[in-house]
Amino acid sequence: MTQNVLVFAGTTEGGEIADLLARSGVKVHACVATEYGRTSVKEHANVEVSSRPLSPEEMRALMKEYPVVVDATHPYATSISGHVKEACADTGAEYIRLVRPASECYEGMKVVDTVDEAVEYLKGTEGNILATTGSKELAKYTAIPGYRERVFARVLSLAKVVEACAELGFEGRNLFAMQGPFCEEVDYGMLVQTGARYLVTKDSGVPGGFDEKVRAARRAGAEIVLVGRPAEQPGTDFDGTVEILSDRLGIGLERRKRTLSIVGTGVGPGTGLTSAGAAAVRASDLVVGAERMLQVPEAEGKASLCEYAPDKIFDYLAHHPEYRRVSLLVSGDVGFYSATRSVLAKTDPSEYDVELHCGISSVQYLCARAGIPWQDVKLVSAHGKMANIVGEARRNGAVFALLNGRTGVTEMCQQLIDYNMDVTVAVGCDLGYPEEKYFYGTPAEVMGSDLGNLCAALVFNPRPDTRCPISIPDSEFLRGDAPMTKSEIRALSVAKMKLSEDSIVYDVGAGTGSVTVEMALVAVEGTVYAVEKEEAAADLIDRNRRKFGTPNVEIIRGKAPDALADLPAPTNVFIGGSSGNLREIVDAVLAKNPRCRIVVNSVTLETISEVLALPSSCKVEQEEIVCINASNSRRLGRYNLMTAQNPVYIAVFRGTGE
Repeated sequence: MTQNVLVFAGTTEGGEIADLLARSGVKVHACVATEYGRTSVKEHANVEVSSRPLSPEEMRALMKEYPVVVDATHPYATSISGHVKEACADTGAEYIRLVRPASECYEGMKVVDTVDEAVEYLKGTEGNILATTGSKELAKYTAIPGYRERVFARVLSLAKVVEACAELGFEGRNLFAMQGPFCEEVDYGMLVQTGARYLVTKDSGVPGGFDEKVRAARRAGAEIVLVGRPAEQPGTDFDGTVEILSDRLGIGLERRKRTLSIVGTGVGPGTGLTSAGAAAVRASDLVVGAERMLQVPEAEGKASLCEYAPDKIFDYLAHHPEYRRVSLLVSGDVGFYSATRSVLAKTDPSEYDVELHCGISSVQYLCARAGIPWQDVKLVSAHGKMANIVGEARRNGAVFALLNGRTGVTEMCQQLIDYNMDVTVAVGCDLGYPEEKYFYGTPAEVMGSDLGNLCAALVFNPRPDTRCPISIPDSEFLRGDAPMTKSEIRALSVAKMKLSEDSIVYDVGAGTGSVTVEMALVAVEGTVYAVEKEEAAADLIDRNRRKFGTPNVEIIRGKAPDALADLPAPTNVFIGGSSGNLREIVDAVLAKNPRCRIVVNSVTLETISEVLALPSSCKVEQEEIVCINASNSRRLGRYNLMTAQNPVYIAVFRGTGE
């Protein structure tokens, strides 16, 4: 099979095709019309470049050596394209036309067939004109009355082009010599600087910066006069061209990766979508997201997939390889409780180039609405998941929470009331939408408001408690008749537990709940299951969890180990009372998590003997055993006397993992 390919380039795609072929060992001759066009072709040992217009005879001569021809000329270069096709027909060379996709929407534009028609239309108008249709047809604009003052020309930055423009009367402030494509801000700045009321352009597609021109013109209030594309002959896009060449040459050309743009749409119907994110959506040939996300204006008219589960998204893409540029739309910002993390975990980097585009998050929006910076705000999500908003509000001056609609707001406010939180609340509903609502007040006041459907909240605590929660004085707990682990023993026991903020903890034989409460204050993002067989003690635990603001305490009324059966696997277990079932309790815990960390407090000699037997009877390793003898002072007249507590043994074990 042939290994020589003739590429008529001068466009971004033509240069990419030439480079792809050369890197795959194919001999390439790239034809461009100017020295400027040469810049689109990368230098390579396998690439030879001619940078001048070729006659039909010269084309035919080249095709004898390069029998496969790729026509990647500009969509408006119909004359050159016609000559290439005729030369292929004469020589029998295979002709492959690479077509640059046109824009999908010309709504609101004045569309004409030629520059001549554009000029005729502009003759009957007033106001300045920015002409971006190239220097070759610039002479036609001289027919516009007052063109030297009205018409501003943007052309290539080549000396001979500038000279030719000057001869026509386009010079000084009315001539811009620049190399594109340009971003929206450059286009917008030029329109504003020139005071242009009209922008004359061609549809150069995404690679040529056409979408950026359109957005800039609409921002600047300029009318777009579009010279429509000539009737396009049949062809294929870049990826289709690569497939054809791979087949004809009998080699595995490395295709361009697909592009996956994860775009944060911000709040509301795309009102928080950045310009970069909007550009990514417009450049896509498939838009994916939940139904609400697909309502952004930039997705209008695009092929779409209403889906947000990563497995289903990638399965769909695997069966639809025709979609090469895909935008996944997520609510708010890509980095704040969106699908981004799960999607990235399932993205194959050998198939996709991933781009992340930030959006205006509900955090930023609501904090701005409340008039506060968000740099010190604690962020949590109670949207479809449990969150300890009370616990976070207790220790933070400001907490932001995503909520499950109006029900979530009501539940949060009721919990703040139940746990006696002296806080104020700001709630934003349907942020960014026309029906947006904002409420501020006490939890009780906000509960009675006419809430919306999509809700987020800020909770403000003027006196956050940032102290270490361990070693609360015994006198602060509600006691009753239930036994209570003393402060000194409790502090060391909780420290030996080595809890994380998200630990799942059992407190077996919880008594008054003093250890339970301190562990819950440490594991704010986790849950502590207080297992207690005595009803009076369980009621006391409930009263203490409300007093200390620990809604992450779940009270399990029953006797261990049976009461543990339906609980989730623990990371840490504290056993303060076992009722003679220590080994059975440890076995039940290890069945759920073979590597669980277990701390046991013992006072009686009988329990101590059970503790010592655990390594031989259960799959645990003994880490340490500490005996604590604590004494507390009491005043007797003008003297301090020490009163000893019972010695307590603190034993630490960890599961072997077997």
